[in-house]
Amino acid sequence: MKVSNMRRCVSKFTADWHMCFRNLNFFLVGFVGSSSVSRNFVAERSFSSHAAPKTYASSSAKLADDQTTDNSVSDMLVDSFGRLHTYLRISLTERCNLRCQYCMPSEGVELTPSPQLLSRSEIIRLGNLFVSSGVNKIRLTGGEPTIRKDIEDICLQLSSLKGLKTLAITTNGITLARKLPKLKDCGLTSLNISLDTLVPAKFEFLTRRKGLERVMESIDAAIALGYNPVKVNCVVMRGFNDDEICDFVELTREKPINVRFIEFMPFDGNVWNVKKLVPYAEVMDRVVKRFPDIKRLQDHPTETAKNFKIDGHCGSVSFITSMTEHFCAGCNRLRLLADGNFKVCLFGPSEVSLRDPIRSGADDEELREIIGAAVKRKKAAHAGMFDIAKTANRPMIHIGG
Repeated sequence: MKVSNMRRCVSKFTADWHMCFRNLNFFLVGFVGSSSVSRNFVAERSFSSHAAPKTYASSSAKLADDQTTDNSVSDMLVDSFGRLHTYLRISLTERCNLRCQYCMPSEGVELTPSPQLLSRSEIIRLGNLFVSSGVNKIRLTGGEPTIRKDIEDICLQLSSLKGLKTLAITTNGITLARKLPKLKDCGLTSLNISLDTLVPAKFEFLTRRKGLERVMESIDAAIALGYNPVKVNCVVMRGFNDDEICDFVELTREKPINVRFIEFMPFDGNVWNVKKLVPYAEVMDRVVKRFPDIKRLQDHPTETAKNFKIDGHCGSVSFITSMTEHFCAGCNRLRLLADGNFKVCLFGPSEVSLRDPIRSGADDEELREIIGAAVKRKKAAHAGMFDIAKTANRPMIHIGG
C-alpha cells in the first residue's frame, strides 16, 4: 500500500508540474507575442489610435478551454520547449477536384495508392488516441476532403469522441453546398473555404478548372446553416490577386465572413518566388487606406492569424504571416497525412509513419511512444523564409491544407 500511495503521489506531482510548466510557457508566449506588436510595421502604427490594445488579459481563461480539467493531458503532446499541442489536422485524401497552381505542380503529382492510405477505422483509432491524450480540435483537410466518400461517417465518429470540442474542415467549396447539411448533422462545427479570386477568369486560370459560382454558393449555404464565422482563406500573390484585397474585405461588410489573407508559402512544385510574395505589411497598408476604422482584436497565444474588425462590418479580417512574422512560439498544431505519416511542422521535412506500426500490430502505448518522440523532436521554429524555399518538402496536396 505504501508503494502504491507513493506512486500516486509521484504521478500527481508530475502531472501538476507539467501543468504549471505549460501555463508558464503560454504566459511567456503571450508576453512575447504582445511585445512583438509594438515592433510591427508602419501600416499598423498608422491606425494605432483606433487599434485595440494587444494584451492577453483573458488568456488564462481561454487556455483553460484548451486543457482538460482533470490533468489527463498526456506528456505525449508536449514538446521539449513546453508547447502543448491540442490541435490535429487530418488529411483524408490526396485527391482534389481542382488543380490550384500553388498547391499542385503543373505536371501533377504521383498519388499514394489507395491501399496505402489510412482507412476510416485507422483514422478513427488515431483520432481517439490523440483526443484521449488532450487534443480538443481536429481539422479535416486534403486534397479535397469532401470528395472522400465516407466523410460523413468519419465526421460522425470523430465528433462523438469524448473531449473533442471542435471538428472543422478546410475545403475548396466546389461540392460543399450539397454536402454541408449532412456534414453539420454529423457534427461539423467549423469550416474554412479556400478562395483566392472573385474573378471567374482568374479562378479558372489559378485552379485550372471552372467553379467560382459553386464556391460562392457554398459560402452562402454555410451562412444560411448558421456557421459564424464562415472563414474564407485567400492566398495573396503579387500580380495575380493583390488588386482584389479590398474586394475581399468588402465580403465582410454584410455577412459573417472572416476573410483570412495568407502569405504565399513555398512547397515542392509550386514555383515559389519571393517576388510573388505580398507581405503582411503591404496587404495591411492597402486595407487601412480603404478601411481606416479597422481595429486589432485580442488573439489567443496559439492563434496563427492576426485578427481585425472594421467598424460597421458584420464579419472580420485576418492575416496569416507565415513568411514575414512566424508564430512558431505558440504553435499547437500537429498533422496526420493521408498516407498515415505524422508531421509536427508544416515546413519541416521530417515525418514518421503511424500507419506502418498500426498494421504491424502496435498497441496504443507503442503508438503514443512514437508520437511523443516525434513531438519532442520538434524544433523551436521553422527555418527562415529563404531557407524554407530551399528545403525539400512535399507538395501541399500531399501534406494537407
